[in-house]
Amino acid sequence: MDGATVVVVGGGGREHALCLSLDASPQVDSIHCVPGNAGTARLATNHACDMSVEALVKLFTHVGADLVIVGPEAPLCDGLADACRDAAVPCFGPVAALAHLEGSKLHAKQTMEIAGVPTAAYQRLDASSDLDAALDAYAGAPWVVKRDVLAGGKGVVVTENREEAKSFIERSIQTDGFVLLEAFLPGEEASMLVVMDGTAYRTLPPSQDHKRAYDGDEGPNTGGMGAYCPAPVVSEAVHEKIIQRIVEPMHAHLSRQETPYRGVLFIGLMIDEHDDPYVVEFNVRFGDPECQVTLPLVKTDLFSLLHGAATDGLSNVELELHAGSSVTVVLASEGYPAAPVKGRPVIGFEEALATSTYGDCWVNVAGVAVSDEGQFIASGGRVLSCTAMGSDLAETQKTAYGLLSTIDLEGGHHRTDIAHRAMH
Repeated sequence: MDGATVVVVGGGGREHALCLSLDASPQVDSIHCVPGNAGTARLATNHACDMSVEALVKLFTHVGADLVIVGPEAPLCDGLADACRDAAVPCFGPVAALAHLEGSKLHAKQTMEIAGVPTAAYQRLDASSDLDAALDAYAGAPWVVKRDVLAGGKGVVVTENREEAKSFIERSIQTDGFVLLEAFLPGEEASMLVVMDGTAYRTLPPSQDHKRAYDGDEGPNTGGMGAYCPAPVVSEAVHEKIIQRIVEPMHAHLSRQETPYRGVLFIGLMIDEHDDPYVVEFNVRFGDPECQVTLPLVKTDLFSLLHGAATDGLSNVELELHAGSSVTVVLASEGYPAAPVKGRPVIGFEEALATSTYGDCWVNVAGVAVSDEGQFIASGGRVLSCTAMGSDLAETQKTAYGLLSTIDLEGGHHRTDIAHRAMH
């Protein structure tokens, strides 16, 4: 398809990454982003639109969208893909019934049980549960407590402090009605993005995200402080196990549903000491910042790949990848993740954007807005990330940090050790 019109839904770093890759496609004529950000504004027409499903579908129809790509999970859980289907607009993203793989941790666990996918043992706890007995059952390792709600990656507590675990369980039962207590899975985390439809799937290179706020994996959990791809912990042998034990059974299960899964399944993995993979969680969208490091390594035209999945034509699309690796480092506002300070100027942002070359070294924009005075200011917790791509991981890391060093945000913080696990 030539001269295609694409709409990207969302306004973060992930959506800017999608726009950058789509902008490189010869098939794409125009890109729209709703609501978008200061980065997408350079490549796409941003729309400050009501984010209700009805308003979004109206916009898609108005601009004549040939493909809609949904970045965040909330619109999918609200039924945006269902509404696109009804309006005959190709949508990359699953219908609401399947989006609940992310929207409900319990549903995800039950689905894994049905599909026979390896994951941690768990208990569902509510007001009638014996909390002490449950905590005793998983004692001897950190307790893992997960709320059954969309919490933007922040509804999970992993702690060795019994009182902290119990208190979080009690609060979650009070607000949500129930909560999941899981057995702790030791090992090393990795992520894999799998593009799928009812006919086929394509696995993208595995990546590793750094969730903790500070160096050495210290501090609170965040939405992600940086990532690199590919992750060496997923060796060829591990990759094969992931395909056999997780991807194949999940794809078979999801393809049997009334409407098959059309979109990307993000598989959060734990690889144990025996090189066996377990699923920590599923997300129904591209991860952020995983998207920023994975898409540049995709050589296949991104529009062909995503449009293929949205129209059940993926079996006709061959996936080609670039050799080498990519690294992205997030710059966060002061106070992130608890209470990010907004409104401060992002010094050097304009110049960094101007020197950016996609596929070499570039800025992924997340929480940056333009003030009334025309100044670029921080408008979110994660402000931007600097991404580099190259043949040597150490060099690529150095290049990403080099670009970041040209940008200044008062009180801003970033990790200095992104990709450290691959360097030892």
